Amino acid sequence: MYYIPYPYYVPYYVPPNYDVRMQTNGYLPDERWGAWQSQKLKARVSLRDYGPNPYVVDINAATTQNKNYRTALWTGEHLQVTLMSLGVGEDIGLEVHPNTDQFLRVEQGKGVVRMGNRRDNVTIEKKVRDDSAIIIPAGTWHNVINTGNVPLKLYSIYAPPHHPRGTVHQTKAIALGEEELD
Repeated sequence: MYYIPYPYYVPYYVPPNYDVRMQTNGYLPDERWGAWQSQKLKARVSLRDYGPNPYVVDINAATTQNKNYRTALWTGEHLQVTLMSLGVGEDIGLEVHPNTDQFLRVEQGKGVVRMGNRRDNVTIEKKVRDDSAIIIPAGTWHNVINTGNVPLKLYSIYAPPHHPRGTVHQTKAIALGEEELD
């Protein structure tokens, strides 16, 4: 039939006279998007213990915003949510919770988790990164180590609660000091 040597009806490209990207109202913070959104306009979460009241939170924003080693975000009768931030090369230390199941989710950074049934028999070692989930049954020895070059940010769900309501530890040393007093 007919041979057309170029994919367009005309042999040249005419760019549109308008911005083809999505148009938004820059004055309304909810309508800003992508790289154009100001960091200052993003909602900041007030990091305190909201339990035992019903609570809804952007857990990713709260976790990445946390700069303390440990912050209790919600403590109820049967459950507790804490936020953690491990510095570069820092770990939580090999520990066990005999009567507490634990769920961890990494929101930023990368590291290694080690688990086992005895202190001297830690047989499971897995790399973790952003969006990794770690499930630790009661009585399991475990340690999380930050192997990345940015703080490892994660949240932990304890069932039943493991720390006192309103716990805030700025550093690991403070946390260890308070645990020794208990």
